[in-house]
Amino acid sequence: MKEFRFSIFGSFIAITGTAEAWRAFYLGAEGKRRPADFVVPADIADHELCEYLADLFHENATPRNCTAVQIS
Repeated sequence: MKEFRFSIFGSFIAITGTAEAWRAFYLGAEGKRRPADFVVPADIADHELCEYLADLFHENATPRNCTAVQIS
């Protein structure tokens, strides 16, 4: 199972699984994770995940938190 981690406009998100069945989690500062309240469609390829998350959360962008990057 693959895991990808992202910093999306200041929020830390992990996506696990494969393109057939993605699962999304919010990552907390204390190392805990909780299920995310959004779904990643099965047709999103792993190299498209960061762009998908940036599009999904673009309203959260601020001058201070204006980047969406994969961190691992």
